[in-house]
Amino acid sequence: MRNLRAFYPALILLVGCAFIWHTHAQVAVPLAAPLTGILGGLDGYRVENQKIGDEERRIAGMSDYVARIYWRDSIPVFNTYVGYYDRQTQGRTIHSPRNCLPGAGWEILTAGTQAVTVGGTTYVLNRNVLKNGAATAVVYYWYQGRGRVVANEYRVKWNLLRDAALAGHTEEALVRLVMFLPPPTAAGGSDQSAEAIRQANVLGDSIAARLIGDMNKVLPGSAGARTASTN
Repeated sequence: MRNLRAFYPALILLVGCAFIWHTHAQVAVPLAAPLTGILGGLDGYRVENQKIGDEERRIAGMSDYVARIYWRDSIPVFNTYVGYYDRQTQGRTIHSPRNCLPGAGWEILTAGTQAVTVGGTTYVLNRNVLKNGAATAVVYYWYQGRGRVVANEYRVKWNLLRDAALAGHTEEALVRLVMFLPPPTAAGGSDQSAEAIRQANVLGDSIAARLIGDMNKVLPGSAGARTASTN
């Protein structure tokens, strides 16, 4: 497997040539239902919609999005972001949170994956622990579209280039979930921080499963994502 990974850049470059050659054949694929139907309300939470500025949206290049904060009383517990691209072409593709979050001031403390089961199928998602000043958060994110839920960045690019060349459509969504950790008290120490992360993982697994299911209902085809990635 390690030897094969050495050829990933060359394979991506090769298929990239086919992608460029077939750019003219790209078709925009609209959503089957509005993104506003995703995780619209949860018992015990107050939902606040967020608006992305015109310039930030221009840079990100998504064709549609929904961003929300979920509050309990006056405390923001988690937020969600879904950015949908009805087609991806050169200069207009999904930006990885792995690059965007550090640019926004977040330091990645740990980076790994998390397995989440939805309807008997297990999906592997990205899971990072981040820090920005005194704030700490657990972040889940993944790419969903064209019948797949994928975490691995190389696999995402490979699928994108292959589908662009062979299928002529590249619609896909970035789904991101951020759980905010409460600041530890002086007496709590590392045990308190570990418990806060554990609780964030429990919440993250539950919300991520709901998001994947809701995304299956709004993505084109409405048959849902049937292929689980193990990377």
